[in-house]
Amino acid sequence: MRLTTSLAAMTLALSGLLAAPARAEDAASSFRFEFSPNFEACAGDSSLANALANGITLGISPSPPYTSLDPATGKAAGLDVEIVEAALDWLGVKKITYEVAPFSSLTPSLLSKRIDMVAANIHVTPDRLKVISFTGPGWWYGPAITVQSGNPAGIHSFDDLKKHKVGAIAGSAADEYLRSMAVEVVPFQTDSDQFLSLAQGRVDVILEDDVKVATYIAENKGTGIEMVSGVQIPEDLIFTYGYGYARYGVRQEDCMLRTAMSQALAEVRGNGKVSAVLHKYGLTGRNLFFFPVSN
Repeated sequence: MRLTTSLAAMTLALSGLLAAPARAEDAASSFRFEFSPNFEACAGDSSLANALANGITLGISPSPPYTSLDPATGKAAGLDVEIVEAALDWLGVKKITYEVAPFSSLTPSLLSKRIDMVAANIHVTPDRLKVISFTGPGWWYGPAITVQSGNPAGIHSFDDLKKHKVGAIAGSAADEYLRSMAVEVVPFQTDSDQFLSLAQGRVDVILEDDVKVATYIAENKGTGIEMVSGVQIPEDLIFTYGYGYARYGVRQEDCMLRTAMSQALAEVRGNGKVSAVLHKYGLTGRNLFFFPVSN
């Protein structure tokens, strides 16, 4: 089965990111759980016990709407911040601190134990599996081929990318997949740099998250970029190179923390909290689970 994505339809669906209508499930006064944390009988490493006793340090990148840090207040915000904090609250982790770094620096920070978890959503890819592990799924989104308005380069498929220099965030799933295709990649450290470079014609195309692109377009009217519609998404991009579920990164040896966070994420999806967060950021319940998007 092939996955067919109309990214134009996705743009319309996401165009109301900043003014999503209130939903009944979002208006609930509280979110209740059917089950409570129960890991006491597990024999394993100390990663969960350390987080419960001493708190946890989360690594994020400056990447709205997923993760960001207000320099004035020091408060972390964003879709993934809210989901991870809800999961940690269910677990009983009370102290949370944040380290902010470019996305490409988050995995090295995890391995050096500067942070305890990559809380900027991160996809399963072959290279990452060699060095880190992943929680269960948090939510779902897909990739977008993004070009200058009017698509002057005439890019309509993933095969067309082989003819161009393609921008991508360094160390991202898009970066890894493009290199597997032998595409010449122009790496960027920040979202703003790659979007500006595309708008100014320094690159013809970028491969990015559809949610991130739609947010940027909604917040920067007349920015001169658009997502290409009617693109057929290669299956290996989803199932091998990880452009599927948004997850969170942990060290391979931190089995207890990974197991606990995986259940916590399932619980906050199951009780409606993740759905409410998705709606808050202009998404819908379909972003809870894998779905093939079509016209």
